[in-house]
Formats: sequence, structure tokens, C-alpha cells
Amino acid sequence: MAEHEEGFVLTRVDSIMNSIRRSVGARTVDIAAPVVNWARKSALWPMTFGLACCAIEMIAAGAGRFDIDRFGAGVFRPSPRQSDLIIIAGTVTLKMGPVVRRVYDQMPEPKWAIAMGACASTGGPFDSYSTMQGVDRCIPVDVYIPGCPPRPEALFYGLMRLQDIIMREAPSAYIFESDGSVHRQRRFEDDDLPLDRATQVADTALTGNVS
Repeated sequence: MAEHEEGFVLTRVDSIMNSIRRSVGARTVDIAAPVVNWARKSALWPMTFGLACCAIEMIAAGAGRFDIDRFGAGVFRPSPRQSDLIIIAGTVTLKMGPVVRRVYDQMPEPKWAIAMGACASTGGPFDSYSTMQGVDRCIPVDVYIPGCPPRPEALFYGLMRLQDIIMREAPSAYIFESDGSVHRQRRFEDDDLPLDRATQVADTALTGNVS
């Protein structure tokens, strides 16, 4: 008998099956990684999620003049449970931070995040008490797009860079929970803390000021 991290007991058969699943199964899936990743990058389903003026540029990217469907990312979904990409388009306030995190947690794996514009990336010109200085303080971000606001072409460039990231991933990391295959930080050290406490810890790490 062995005890799992969650606390429940695993039998010897469970341990053997997990070992086979993570070794043989993971390697078998990773052989088909180019095909699986190509399918994922060519069928991204972004979430309908706009916060401020950058959302206008994101809307324009889906219009006929720019046509985001050419990149396989035109199926905007109204529900996070049907989405695998969230584009943070606009200013994120501290009040909005917990909502963004809740929406991100409801998205199924594999999932990705794009910070569109200066406000979503670094807080932009709003260095104020009410503005979060970068959405990466509450969710992990894969691609940052500069600009205020960035044009649809910039969104397409960031989308293509995200597709490059997807092509380098190992599908077994999501299916079989293999260790170290996904080279991105999926969790923060302060995930168990409340959002305001996590923001305070991040501010302390950046500025060295202890409040």
C-alpha cells in the first residue's frame, strides 16, 4: 500500500498502472505530438472576454477586414468551459482580479492566456491604487502584446507566437500528468493565498517594501 499526495491509499496494482501510464502511455502520445499540437494550434477557441479599449481592437480582428479565422482562432465562445484561450484585452483593476482568476480556473486544460496591450501587461499609464500592474499577478500569461492599444495585426503576431509555443509542448503533460514536460509555470507559489495577500507578496518581491 502507498499513500497518494491527495491522502487516499493506492494499491500495488494502482501504482503499477500509474507507472505504465506515465512511461509507456506518455511516450506513445508524445510520438504523435506534432499532429496533436498542430490540431490544437489550428483550432483555438478564445473566450469572449473584453475589459477596456483593447477589446475594440480584438473585435476588429474578428471582422472581415482582418479575419482572425485565417489563424484558426475565430470561434469565440461565451463560456470559459468551452474555451482554451483567454485574451485579457484591457485594464485589469484589483476588483476585477478575482473574477479573471475564477474565469481562468473554469477553463479546461490545456489552456493559454494572452495579455493584450500595455494595461494588461504592466498596468499601462494607470499606476494607481485601483489598477493591477499586470494580469500576470493573478493568472499565468503565455504571450504579452505591447501597444496602447495594439492593432489587430499585433494580436495576430502574438497569436502566431502562441502557436509556436503550442507546437513545442508535450501532450502527455496534460493527459498523463508527466513531470516537467510543459515548460511553463502553471501554478504560483501563492496560489493558496487570497488574491489581495498574493498581490501584496508580489509587490514585496518587486519593491522590497514590507507593509
